[in-house]
Amino acid sequence: MISDGTTPLLLECGIRFRDIQRGLGFGVSSLAGCLVSHEHQDHARAALDMTRYGVNVYASQGTIEALGISGHRVRPIKALQQFRIGSWTVLPFDTVHDAAEPLGFVLAGEAGKVLYLTDSAYCKYRFDGLTHLLVEANHSVEILRRNVDAGMFDKEHFGRVVRNHLSIERLIDMLRANDLSRVKEIHLLHLSDQNSDEAAFKTAVQRATGKPVYVH
Repeated sequence: MISDGTTPLLLECGIRFRDIQRGLGFGVSSLAGCLVSHEHQDHARAALDMTRYGVNVYASQGTIEALGISGHRVRPIKALQQFRIGSWTVLPFDTVHDAAEPLGFVLAGEAGKVLYLTDSAYCKYRFDGLTHLLVEANHSVEILRRNVDAGMFDKEHFGRVVRNHLSIERLIDMLRANDLSRVKEIHLLHLSDQNSDEAAFKTAVQRATGKPVYVH
């Protein structure tokens, strides 16, 4: 969950609804909405349950159709068309992933300006005024290749990972291309169990940015 002190939002709903309920202290009804980046189950598993419990689910039309959900709680959104949820201004943008119509989000609120980007091979946009980054660092190409050479990772799956997920190398390039002068924190998401190195990734991003880095 993310909040600017006024409007609480859920970013993704990819776990069991009962676990979301527990995590929110059974305060699901307090949410102003749930943003879903794409239809894969680790991001959208509880989307239907969210709508049934009165939470508006915001996603692209492609994601909505892929999930097969409908109703007045389902709110279609489009890349680069800004909208508001309570005190948040949300700008969706298109990402690069093997999904119907995947999105990332920039959220501007009273507490700052947040970038949420996961499950994307790269990002073609630059952003100004960011204060918090929630970004994927799925793998290192070097580690991935080493694991393929050692027979620890399927060679055919190598291409899919590179085409659909943000590597630490591409992430650092992206960070260097953006204005990070106002950034307070960087949070690394979606690290592969097999093809990443948490400590090394954290150190690399800290060195590249000079910002506090947290790994989830």
